[in-house]
Amino acid sequence: METGVQAVANKAEMQGIAEGWRRAGHSVGLVPTMGSLHEGHLSLVRRARAQCERVAVSVFVNPLQFGPAEDFDAYPRDEERDLMLLRKEGVDVAYLPAVGEMYPPGATTRVRVHSLDEKLEGAHRPGHFEGVATIVTKLFNAARPNRAYFGQKDAQQVALIARMTRDLDMDVEVVVLPTVRDPDGVALSSRNAYLTEDERRAARSLVGALRVANEAFGEGERDATRLRRRMVDVLAAEPLVRPDYVEVVDPATFDSPGTLAVLAARVGRTRLIDNHPLGQPL
Repeated sequence: METGVQAVANKAEMQGIAEGWRRAGHSVGLVPTMGSLHEGHLSLVRRARAQCERVAVSVFVNPLQFGPAEDFDAYPRDEERDLMLLRKEGVDVAYLPAVGEMYPPGATTRVRVHSLDEKLEGAHRPGHFEGVATIVTKLFNAARPNRAYFGQKDAQQVALIARMTRDLDMDVEVVVLPTVRDPDGVALSSRNAYLTEDERRAARSLVGALRVANEAFGEGERDATRLRRRMVDVLAAEPLVRPDYVEVVDPATFDSPGTLAVLAARVGRTRLIDNHPLGQPL
């Protein structure tokens, strides 16, 4: 049932609302997003709505997690559409802070999760995970959630946030939901909007590589090097795809070997990531 959604831009106002919910005994769910919402985000919203009495969704394109040559300025933004979708999902509050609200002049404190932030995505995007950990900490402080909802597509981010909440004794349950995919298997991502028609077809090779590894795992292959080689071969057959990394890692530490197939690649000019827990349906 469609209801009104309260749009809040000020962190003090968000904190006041959240504290009122908690005092009233309501459970609070938070879905952090960078906007340009798609069905993957909405699956998180629906789970939060099902499990919590109050739901807040943050929409904030976080400059700290973008490198100097990345797409911060071009990142898709459509606040009016996002609010319409959140209204339809019965969200209570949309938290829409400006950059200056989140990082006022003189703000220099950053949160870093050592080791996890140096591997794979962290190695290819220096400073990215420091930006993620910092903004998630600030969002937790603003929305006071009992539970926070994230997608499996960002597997390393999920592992990092889970570690951070444990290490810093944050009283927040991190809830992870499966990757949502289009009918052709491509993982939903706001950056998919950058792809040309040919690049979109080429992007299917990412999930194709994961499927090949998953099938081999199902047939009994456990050697991470051989599983990785199968994925690399699939991507190499697609000329528009340039892999950044292809690995089979532990889902908690991101050390190899493990049972999580992860990859990142540039499809044309667009960088996409994907992963799959081996042994599960895909």
